Amino acid sequence: MANPILSSMHIAALILSFLLFFILGMSSAQLSKNFYETSCPEALSIIKLSVHSTVQTEPRMGASLLRLHFFDCFINGCDGSILLDDTANFTGEKSADPIRGSIRGYDVIDNIKAQLENSCPDVVSCADILTVVARDSVVELGGPTWKVLLGRRDSTTASLSDANMDIPGPASNLSQLISAFSKKGFSVKEMVALAGAHTIGKARCTNFRNRIYNDTNINAPFARSMQAICPPSGGDNNLASLDSSSTSFDNVYFNNLLSQKGLMHSDQELFNGGFTDSLVKTYSSNPSTFASDFANAMAKMDNLSPLTGSNGQIRKNCRKIN
Repeated sequence: MANPILSSMHIAALILSFLLFFILGMSSAQLSKNFYETSCPEALSIIKLSVHSTVQTEPRMGASLLRLHFFDCFINGCDGSILLDDTANFTGEKSADPIRGSIRGYDVIDNIKAQLENSCPDVVSCADILTVVARDSVVELGGPTWKVLLGRRDSTTASLSDANMDIPGPASNLSQLISAFSKKGFSVKEMVALAGAHTIGKARCTNFRNRIYNDTNINAPFARSMQAICPPSGGDNNLASLDSSSTSFDNVYFNNLLSQKGLMHSDQELFNGGFTDSLVKTYSSNPSTFASDFANAMAKMDNLSPLTGSNGQIRKNCRKIN
C-alpha cells in the first residue's frame, strides 16, 4: 500500500512546482543567452579556460564548483550570496552548518572574477560566474551540457538562518528531501536527477559516519571499507568518494544505490523501498536518460529567483559588496 504521507507530499510538490514554474518563467524571461555578447564577448571563454585548467589540475574541484552553485541557488536563489564573507552587519552563509567545512572553490571564483574585471570591469556578475562554472565543470568531467541564460545580478546580503534551514542534510530521509526540493519548485523526478550530481566528488567522514556504523540498508563489505576511512570518533575531515568513479560524470552513483553502496544516508534513501526506487533503476540502466534529465533540472535550477534589472549589483569583489 502506498504511504499516504508521501503520496500527499507528492501531490503538494507537483502543485507547488506548477505554481513556481510561472515565477521562474518570469525571472528567466529577463535573462538572455547572449547577455554579454557586446559588453564582455570574452566572458564565456575566460570562464571555460579557467575551469578547464582548474579541473585538469584537480578533478575533484569540478564537483566542488558544482556544489557551490547548487548551495548558492538553494539559499534565496542564484544570487552569489554564498560568496560573501561575514561583516559587522551580518553573518553570511559561509558560517552555516551545511556549508562550513564542506564548501570549497571560493578561490577559483576569485581568480575568474579577477580575470573578468581585467577584461571588462563591472560587467559580469559573480552569480553568473557561478552558474557558468557549474555547467562547464560538469562538461569537463564528461557530463552533459545545457543552455545557460545570463544577466543575473549579485545580492548585497546573505542569510545564515536561511542557509541552515534550506539545505537538505546528509541524514535527511526521503520525505525531508522531497519537501526541501518541492519548496524550490522541483518535482520528485528532478530531485532524483539532481541527486545524481553525487556521481562526482567526495564527502567528509562527519557526513557519513552515522550511516556506515548504524544503517542496516548498507552493503556490509562497503561499510567495512568506509569504516577504515572514517573511525567511530576523530577523523571528521577524512574523505571518501561519493561513488566508485568520483572523477567521471556518469550514472555509477545510481548503480551503487542498487547495491546499497550509497555513501550518505540521504543517498540511499532514494533506493530504500520507496517510490523513487523506479527512478533510480531507470537512471542506473539508461545513462543518456539520466544525462538529459540532469541537464534539464540544472537549467531549471540556474533560474531560481535571479536578481535582474536594477536589483542587486555587479560586485567588483565576489567576497564583499561594493
